This record gives sequence, C-alpha cells and structure tokens, in this order.
Amino acid sequence: MTDTHAKQANELLHFSSDYMEGAHPTILNALVRTNMESTSGYGTDPYCAHAARAILDACACPHGEVRFLLGGTQTNTLVIDALLAPWQGVISAATGHVNVHEAGSIEAGGHKVISLEHNRGKISAAAIKKTIEAWEQDDNREHMVQPALVYLSQPTEYGTLYSKAELESIADICTSHKVKLFVDGARLAYALAAPQNDVSLADLARLTDVFYIGGTKCGLLFGEAVVFTKKNMVPGLTPLIKQHGGLLAKGRLLGVQFGELFTHNLYEQIGKTALICAARIKERLIQKGFDLYIDSPTNQVFFIATDAQLAWLKHRVAYGFMERLDARRSVVRFATCWSTTQEDTDKLLDVIDQMAELEELEELELSDTK
Repeated sequence: MTDTHAKQANELLHFSSDYMEGAHPTILNALVRTNMESTSGYGTDPYCAHAARAILDACACPHGEVRFLLGGTQTNTLVIDALLAPWQGVISAATGHVNVHEAGSIEAGGHKVISLEHNRGKISAAAIKKTIEAWEQDDNREHMVQPALVYLSQPTEYGTLYSKAELESIADICTSHKVKLFVDGARLAYALAAPQNDVSLADLARLTDVFYIGGTKCGLLFGEAVVFTKKNMVPGLTPLIKQHGGLLAKGRLLGVQFGELFTHNLYEQIGKTALICAARIKERLIQKGFDLYIDSPTNQVFFIATDAQLAWLKHRVAYGFMERLDARRSVVRFATCWSTTQEDTDKLLDVIDQMAELEELEELELSDTK
C-alpha cells in the first residue's frame, strides 16, 4: 500500500466489520507478561488447561471438553467434519456463514450444506423437522444425503437472536431424530450483552452438542474456543484438528487469551460498548429517514442506501456491503465492536446527517426530471 493509500485508509471511519482491530489491552498485557515463558506445545500447557476449566465453569458444563482453534471457518469445517459421516450433510439457513461466506469449505470437505429459507437469518424448528422427516420417509434415502447436523449461529448473519424457547424447540427436534446441534458463536459476546437476549452460556451447553465461543471478533488477536458438551465425543480429535491445520504449536497463545477473557466476567461484558454505539447509530439512521433492512438487536446495523449515497460514503466510512436490493439501492452494514469509541460514533452520526441531505437532493433531482 502506498503512503497516499495508507493515509486515505486511515482517514476513513472504520465500521465495516468487528474484527479489524488488534486485541483488548487486557489480552495484550497478558501476552506480553507471559511472552518469555516456555511451556509444552499444542494446547497441552497450563494456560490452556486453566482457560478450559474457566470456560466449562462459566458454561456449567463440568463434563465437557474445550479445544482452542484459530478462526471461524476452520472451526466450522473441523466441527462439521468431526460430527458427520461422509454421506451426511448439515442443515443451515440459506444466509448461514457455512452456506455463503466460507468459499465452499464445507462441500470441499465432503459434506453438503442443506440450506433452508429463513426469517431474519433464523430457521425454525418446524422447517428443520420437515427437512429431516422428508429424508426419513423417502424410500430412496439410502441414495440421498442424510441431514444429520443442524448449524445455527448466535447471533445470526443478520445480527438477530434465537430465544431460549426457539433453541429448546430446535434441540427437541434434534434429540428426537438423533441429529446433532452445533451453534456458531463467532459473535457470541455481542449476543450475551444484548438486553433482549435470554440465552446463557449454560443454556448453550445444555441444549447443543457443540458450540463455540468466538474470540477473533470479540477482543482477541485470534482464536475460537470449541465446547464439546461431553468428553470424548469425537474419537481421534487431536489428529483431526491437525489434519485441519488447527493444532497450533504455540497453543499457549490461545490459552492465555481465553484465560483473560474468562477472568472477572470479561467475555460477557466486552460486547456492551458495541451495543451502545450500534443503538445510537440505528436511532440516528431512523431519525434521518433511512430504512433499516433488519432491526438487529446486536452490534450490526443494516440499512438501505442509494448508489449516490454510497458513492459519497465510501470516501468517508468503511462499511460492509451485504446485497443489491434493486436498480439503485443496496443493503449495507455498519458494524461496531468492543473497541468502538463514542468519538468515532459521533463522527459517524455527523456523516449520517450529511448523507441524509444527499438523499433529499437526489429526490429533488428525480422529481425535476419527471
């Protein structure tokens, strides 16, 4: 990147995603403090053991097992591969990360993603039941991919939340049909911090077979903590992790980070600033007449903007593109995170005010041409 490009990038307000910054100061301090220690490798060190115990305690899951991996896509591919036989597939919302934004990694691993229609990013127990029973009742099922795992994310790709009642209904369907339930928690800290949320870590441990606690998007340099809710659920788990490139030689780096996240309840607190800032952004967008595409209760704000507005906005704010809505409008996203400041949020609110004026001018120009 040239000096000019670097300067332009640094002048932008950064609201494109929630994993662009480094790490929470507490995490960095812990890494520096332990930097010159020598420990055993591959996650067998005391820091990983301590972090795993702390996580299982927080999840009220004493009989579980925790493994630390590097990133979300790696975690999803590993867990799905570990839980499924070669002829089995995974049920997901059509918008699910494993279906849309993982470059076909699940299919590359030999498992089909069976996508279902969604409501604001969520799939229902009824739709899951219908899909499973359709396979069970088909006389040709031995020639078909068996739906054997349900993949959910909390929050969803649209920042929405499954309620405890919804998860309980889905878990009941999975249990009755002997289908595994896996929850992607890449942004779980923002779900736990949401006032509308009624799902705890203990609920996830009680209702799922496997879930993971996201660190990359929630204050860590990198890392995800996978919680298998029963020990020895997957035979040969360590070599399988290695096959997926996830067995970090310096595994202590993951244990140190997660140990800090689960000290003094930091993980369940770290998302609160992001939600406060996101609520302010959402409120200003509504005040200025912008339509929300999805009313997310977490840290992602989805709204609709015209091409003219986005052409102007891209020189001021880094935002996330979601999808094309029609010939002149798109759905875009502002994402806050644990490190978002009130100062930068104030600046973004000023930009929203100016962008609203552009819309008024554009509407006048359109009316003048009619």
